Amino acid sequence: MAGTLAGEQPGGAPGPDRTRPPLRRRWDTGGVRVGLTGGVASGKSTVSAVLTELGAVVIDSDVLAREVVARGTPGLEQVVAAFGAGVLTPEGDLDRAAVGAIVFADEAQRRVLESIVHPLVRARSAELEAVAGPGALVVHDIPLLVEGGMAPAFDAVVVVDVPPELQVERMVRDRGWSAEEARARIAAQATREQRLAVATHVIDNTGTREQLRERVEQVHAELLAAAS
Repeated sequence: MAGTLAGEQPGGAPGPDRTRPPLRRRWDTGGVRVGLTGGVASGKSTVSAVLTELGAVVIDSDVLAREVVARGTPGLEQVVAAFGAGVLTPEGDLDRAAVGAIVFADEAQRRVLESIVHPLVRARSAELEAVAGPGALVVHDIPLLVEGGMAPAFDAVVVVDVPPELQVERMVRDRGWSAEEARARIAAQATREQRLAVATHVIDNTGTREQLRERVEQVHAELLAAAS
């Protein structure tokens, strides 16, 4: 199956009963802003890589989240001011495990971290988008797009979709996790139904790598055609 549109789910199952809105070109460059998301082990990173090969400008929020708190950045200084020098490695880098131990156990502390990192990521994303060429297809790769309620900010939302049982299988096989750990990670994210509800384009990733690339190419072409 090639990329599916909203209202049509993989396997022919009926999706949300709504009409996909037309794409809007960005007012400054005539380009299109696309949000790309998918659950853990869905293959979103592979889709992102193919879109880059096809000429899309891909802005990876995970990469930016690491970049804005790298050694010597104002972001890292803010994190240390909020959580103390104990979140640094001996080399002066952010100790992600130490930060994780703090924020995952305390929602208030997690919000403090987000209040530091998220504005910096948004600002850096805007900088990268601003230098995209005229008519560019700008894809924001955001794992927690649905959880953050960010879908309305984009002209189109592409969801990489696989059933939960395949997510579990991949995490156990490829990451060495237990099935229980895999299910817990899935449960901590938006549900499959919640992601599909905001999708304008759905990419089914239950087939081969070659089939996935074909689907991505079709969705890429659809986005460009709809924006023309």
